[in-house]
Amino acid sequence: MKLVLTGGTGFIGSHFINQVDATTDLLLLSRKSHKQHNVLSYDSLFEVSSDDLANRDVFLHLAGIAHKSDTSDADYYKYNTELTLHLAEQAVKAGIKRFVFVSSIGVNGASTLNKPFNSESVANPHNAYADSKYLAEKGLKEISDKSGLEVVIIRPTLVYGSDAPGNFEKLQSLVLKSPVLPFACINNTRSFIAVQNLVDLLMCCLVHPKANGMLVLASDGEVISIKTLTNRIAKSLNTKLFQIPVPSDALNFIARCLGKEKMVEQLVGDLAVDSSKEYQLLNWFPKYTMEQALKQTKMESSI
Repeated sequence: MKLVLTGGTGFIGSHFINQVDATTDLLLLSRKSHKQHNVLSYDSLFEVSSDDLANRDVFLHLAGIAHKSDTSDADYYKYNTELTLHLAEQAVKAGIKRFVFVSSIGVNGASTLNKPFNSESVANPHNAYADSKYLAEKGLKEISDKSGLEVVIIRPTLVYGSDAPGNFEKLQSLVLKSPVLPFACINNTRSFIAVQNLVDLLMCCLVHPKANGMLVLASDGEVISIKTLTNRIAKSLNTKLFQIPVPSDALNFIARCLGKEKMVEQLVGDLAVDSSKEYQLLNWFPKYTMEQALKQTKMESSI
């Protein structure tokens, strides 16, 4: 496989490179050099042309701007939508067969109510970041319809693992710093995915013939509560954790008072997915349980 990769220096991309098969001819589009793989360096990925992608088979697009408070809406649309479609158009001109795009579960919405999201759920982007990803998805489908480019779209749930940014990193820090957490009576339902499982799923989607045109909501295939998650994190860190019962309404009230409403909602709200249909079609199933992945995360962090 002759693969083009963007976002190789990011959290998911760095794990992907570490796990990529030695037989894969990998070309990185990056500002940084790499000891083991070929790199085409650009000041901006908007400079990438079809000539640069000649004789390549597959394109994995991980690069983009994550949801941060200091990012403008215009930047989300420029780098998550326009850049994605520019690269896909250049891929078509270069004769690349398949384009795998890592989107966001936020395209489905901020939370689930009565049942988990699945690939047939109506999209409901809840902010500019999610909307920029959704517009990229729609644009890719239009390019695919016109050109025959095989498109695979992955919407990961919260990704955890070594050096994970964002909420998972904050949770690990919280568990280490606070021996008592208020989640004893919180029985919410959330899906997560280990970066090891996500990388393995991406590798499958790069080559599997049935992945063409597929939308996959990526998770470990398990739905758990914030109480269970923090208990597992504590166990993986060999630290004691006591959970006390604080009702979710009380937590939300405290969060509003502290200006942390969004963060608490992401912890105690529901956001579950069901990808069993897609996993069966791909004959792919997560290799790691959460306990195994968290244990490996601890080992990697200590090296």
